Amino acid sequence: MAELPSGLLEACVVVGAPSDKLRDIYQLHQQSNLSELPLLEAEVLQVHAPPFVFKDTNPSQLIGPAFSRVQRRRSFIKKKKRDRAPEVLPNGETTNCSEASSGTEDISVPKDLDLIALPQLCFPGGLQLTNEPREDSYHFLVFTDLFGNRTHGVVVQYYRAVQSCQEGSVHNGHRWNSSKSRLYTPFAVCVISKSPYYNALKDCLSCLLVQLRPARQADFEETIKEFSAKLSLVPLPPPGQLHVSFSLRPLHVFLPSKEDQDSPLIDIDLHLPLLCFTHTTLLQVLSCLLQEQRLVFFSADWARLTLFAESLLLYLQPLSWQQPYVPVLAGGMLDFLMAPTAFLMGCHISHFEEVAAETEELILVNVDDGIIQSSWAENIDLPAIPLAAAESFMARAECLQLHYDFELCHLGAGTDVNALRSQRREWQTRLNTQIQNIALELVVNIFRDVQDFLNHEHRVFNSEEFLRTREPADLIFYKKVLETHIFHTFLRDRLNRKPDTFSRMEQNTRNRSARNRAMTESPRRPLMSDLSRTGYSSYTSPRDRLSKRLGASLPNLQQPANDTGTPISSTRPASLRKMSPDIGLKSPQKVVKVFRLPEFPPPLAYHYVQNYYSDMVSSLGKAINATLPEEAALLARYHYLRGLVNTVSNRRLDALEDFQSLYKTDSDIFPSQMVKSVVDSLPEAERLQADRRPELKRLISRLKRDQERERALNGNGQEHDSIKRFQLPKKYMHLEEFVKCVQESGIVKDQGTIHRLFDALTVGHQKQVGPELFRVFYTIWKETEAEAQEVCLPASVSEHIEPSECVFKLSSSVKTSRGVGKIAMTQRRLFLLTDGRPGYVEVAQYRDLEEVKVSSAPFLLLRIPSLKLRVQGRKETFEANLKTETELWNLMVKEMWAGRNMADQHKDPQYMQQALTNALLMDAVVGSLQSSKAIYAASKLAHFDRIKTEVPMMVPKTTAETLKHKINPSLELAAPQAVDVLLYTPGQLWVSVSVGKVMVFDASSWSLTHTCHVGNARLNCMLGVDKDQVWVGSEDSVIYIISMVAMVCNRQLTDHRSEVTGLALERDKQSQKVAYSCSAEGSVMVWDVSTLQVKRHFRLSCDRLLSVYSCNGTLWCCSRDNIMEVWRNGSLKHRLNLPEQQKGSTATFSSILLLPEKEELWSVCMDSGEVCIWHIKDTTKPYHRVALQDCTGCYCIIKVKNQVWVGGVGRSSTKGKIYILETERHQVMKELHGHNDKVTALCSAEDRYVLSGAGKIDGKIAIWKVE
Repeated sequence: MAELPSGLLEACVVVGAPSDKLRDIYQLHQQSNLSELPLLEAEVLQVHAPPFVFKDTNPSQLIGPAFSRVQRRRSFIKKKKRDRAPEVLPNGETTNCSEASSGTEDISVPKDLDLIALPQLCFPGGLQLTNEPREDSYHFLVFTDLFGNRTHGVVVQYYRAVQSCQEGSVHNGHRWNSSKSRLYTPFAVCVISKSPYYNALKDCLSCLLVQLRPARQADFEETIKEFSAKLSLVPLPPPGQLHVSFSLRPLHVFLPSKEDQDSPLIDIDLHLPLLCFTHTTLLQVLSCLLQEQRLVFFSADWARLTLFAESLLLYLQPLSWQQPYVPVLAGGMLDFLMAPTAFLMGCHISHFEEVAAETEELILVNVDDGIIQSSWAENIDLPAIPLAAAESFMARAECLQLHYDFELCHLGAGTDVNALRSQRREWQTRLNTQIQNIALELVVNIFRDVQDFLNHEHRVFNSEEFLRTREPADLIFYKKVLETHIFHTFLRDRLNRKPDTFSRMEQNTRNRSARNRAMTESPRRPLMSDLSRTGYSSYTSPRDRLSKRLGASLPNLQQPANDTGTPISSTRPASLRKMSPDIGLKSPQKVVKVFRLPEFPPPLAYHYVQNYYSDMVSSLGKAINATLPEEAALLARYHYLRGLVNTVSNRRLDALEDFQSLYKTDSDIFPSQMVKSVVDSLPEAERLQADRRPELKRLISRLKRDQERERALNGNGQEHDSIKRFQLPKKYMHLEEFVKCVQESGIVKDQGTIHRLFDALTVGHQKQVGPELFRVFYTIWKETEAEAQEVCLPASVSEHIEPSECVFKLSSSVKTSRGVGKIAMTQRRLFLLTDGRPGYVEVAQYRDLEEVKVSSAPFLLLRIPSLKLRVQGRKETFEANLKTETELWNLMVKEMWAGRNMADQHKDPQYMQQALTNALLMDAVVGSLQSSKAIYAASKLAHFDRIKTEVPMMVPKTTAETLKHKINPSLELAAPQAVDVLLYTPGQLWVSVSVGKVMVFDASSWSLTHTCHVGNARLNCMLGVDKDQVWVGSEDSVIYIISMVAMVCNRQLTDHRSEVTGLALERDKQSQKVAYSCSAEGSVMVWDVSTLQVKRHFRLSCDRLLSVYSCNGTLWCCSRDNIMEVWRNGSLKHRLNLPEQQKGSTATFSSILLLPEKEELWSVCMDSGEVCIWHIKDTTKPYHRVALQDCTGCYCIIKVKNQVWVGGVGRSSTKGKIYILETERHQVMKELHGHNDKVTALCSAEDRYVLSGAGKIDGKIAIWKVE
């Protein structure tokens, strides 16, 4: 029988004093020759490790001992031939030493188990004999191998009388005299597991002691072996909502599961540090861990050391401690504390003074007294956790109810110990969840802004810029943390976009205003609402700092053009004591199920164990049948456990079927390595059977493809793990190198803008930028940013400015026609900040400008260069004597004016952001060049002003009236990506861009809320199924299922053999939801939505099947060369061919639209500017054609109200066009021009808006009002 993968037990080790030493000391004790009892050196006496049962066990021994000689091979028993006394068997016979040891000569010990150090760790205070029995004592161990993998141990020390240890033994022909005073020796039983089941294993050992206390020494070994064998039969639950329990009399032992694949397993009481430390001290300890100091914990109780250390490391999740970690150091291991690296270790409190005196630069934490100090001083002189994050943590932690007794006030005395334990466990689970949420919020608040300084494409973290934006008081803390391994790993996960608890909470708690900031706002400049009256220091408080927005947004599409942002309110609640401590942090609670394992078989022989596994498979089958199809996550976990048990029972094909079901329902917990092992171990006959089962054949081929993809990714592993800190260049850069350097610096990502910047910096020179020039340019850019952040406006000024506005540029103090002061530039307006008593004088909003020009003002006999602005609605012009700054301000204001006009015309706020970026780059270019050509060079960046002058981009009136807003899903990318698919579900817009990327926008604000990655191929179609699923069809032949609640994809349908091109939904006669999918080679599959099973499938003969639709009991399937109406069983009813005029040409069908109420079918072709309208009952030819003016091809078509919207591409301009047709008269009502590339996708939002997506030249989404 195979060893249970993912089993609870790794090994069970018994440690104690050697019998010969005990005998000698006992004799001296009986003779009263001992002044005091000595400390003995502990030794490993027994090791028991799975597997315990083999198929070739001798049948004659099944009724007798539980273990045959074959079973004994995996056990190690400490024996010494030369002085071992014969053992007395139950029948009175004796066996000599050599015979007894013959069965254990072939000793086998788990390869990862270090037996040398284990005795010291089991008795960290030494093995001490006593005259009286002592209480049982538990403590916990953590072992770390060279690769950083951790194994966990739970140790119980219990005392037995030395007489019973030597029971029945004869020495020098005399029996031992037990009439005198007794002597007691401790034994340690250590249970080792790959998983940190501290509470569960402690319960198991408590049950073991119930059996050991009355047991004779002769039964001692067998009792522990049987206990170990039982634990080896226990499977570990997979991550998720299914836990496992089993009975070890007298207790029910409970094994909780991990919350998800990346979360830690928690089986300890997380509130223990909060009972011991004040909140301030606790934060000091966490700060030391984040800075990777050399920490030593001290306690008089060995158990506390590991429990406290483990709890604190869990507080820092998902950050993981990377340094040496030994929470329990035995007395003989104190030299470990001399290690020069950072570490976390634990010692007995008796060593406190010794350690403090003899070692330097240690942080000493007294767990018992809740005190932290350093070895060089009583006070800790290390940077503290940032104040805002610390205050939030302490306020929430004060609300925690840490005492279980309060829960019991209204309850009576329980009489069922397991019911009482279950009640306590439920309370502890709730408290642990609250503590996890509060601790995670602390980590998020500390590192929230890291995301804003990452360049994912080049894997660069701009640490210098990140540090520059920290609070001065927090700067030292961040400088230390940024150099640690723990932060490096965290940074790597952020660059890899790991969807862990940090990223989920960071997204969920991100200030809504941060998500909704319009595209005209710069990510690194403070908003007026953020600038407090005291200036910059308050602005940069991490609690209030807004992160970079992720998507374009205008909260209300009906808002006028001069919309204002929503005032930003503090995210901290007014009274934390009146609420749940983790309010606003909790995710929806999932219902947890517990699977109870069958009772363990009495004699643990092969066929009994097989029956035990059969019972478990049967119980899991019943659980699967009793689980509703909607509970897919729970079903997946039952299949996981059953697949696990079938694997161990050598039912390989049954195991593979379970894993196939698991793969379809929750691929996140799919155990690919285990399945690979099962597939590799298939005998030839079973392999042939697997190939005859389509489901298993698909699973095996899918597994191979995944492995090949994983090998390819591993080949790029160095790049996947690499992290660079941004550094200024050290050599001359050509265009390609310059683009990469600018993108890494975080100044701008858009390649077109960078190309123009390159042209500006290389005016009059060779086409390369030198390191000194770039350094000056970069420095000026950052200095200008810093100056803008230091702007301090009084209330009398800021009340005139919208909360969402930022000051980006201030002139020097100049004379103007409206007074003396500094001209301030925001993204909306120019205003004068008057000198003396600061005052506000409105100069102009960009959209109101009528003329901007350079002039000159007379001063004595001189003419001083000035800037003149003519503003709509004002008679007098505004003139400012900007002197040498005039030409630069002229360029900047014109660019902002042009950008504002384009943003208003196209309803696209990104034009304003681009204009703002261009203006700021002009400023930095002029500052860095300092030559006569500086202004000419800066003019290279006047992109929108040049467009306005050279090619006036007037938006047609119809388009301007219908267009409401634009979204740029490629905002964070270096170049636009095509919008492949659009889907609207209530309140959300789903967008497919790039390969495997799905972006989800909030439909009330059009701001990005989530990003999901599904596969590595282009996505072709999306479908909303039920209220909680979105199905996504991919080029890699997989249908990915995304949960709308969790926003994760953990289910996949892998039955198609070619790329999935279409999805449709309907209810059948039994009111069951049925989904249809089609793939390019002509396959159509019918799915039961509740079970995700294929009800039937068929194949059509066609040239690339594009889409499938359900209508009045039949299916309509569109391919490139024809449209087919088929019955649900797949038989063909009608076939529509390309119209005669288009046959032989390059035209192919691209999309169809069914209007069943009119019995019409509308079709469009990819290379034809014509809409064909067919009668459903007469499919010989279209009865009406609508020619679309100036159109060369159509790609999508939808119905909204009584209109049909067609997306295509224009003939003359090759830009995207949308045609709106009437369904009654079949006439074109409107032509809309909203994209610079073909319109590739259309969808309707509740018939109020239509959303259109364009190809990669444009890459934007337009939102249109439906009349």
